[in-house]
Amino acid sequence: MKPKYLAALGFYAVLALLAGFTLDGVFRIAVWIFLLGLAAKIWIANAAGW
Repeated sequence: MKPKYLAALGFYAVLALLAGFTLDGVFRIAVWIFLLGLAAKIWIANAAGW
């Protein structure tokens, strides 16, 4: 795996944890969905070899 790929996923994981501890309700879920979409985009790009 590429180091940038792992760094990006780690960064998204840290942001998700921070959102879980600091946000409430619907806004927290919206942030988690947004971060999940970004992580999926990174994963697909890595699988395609970009």
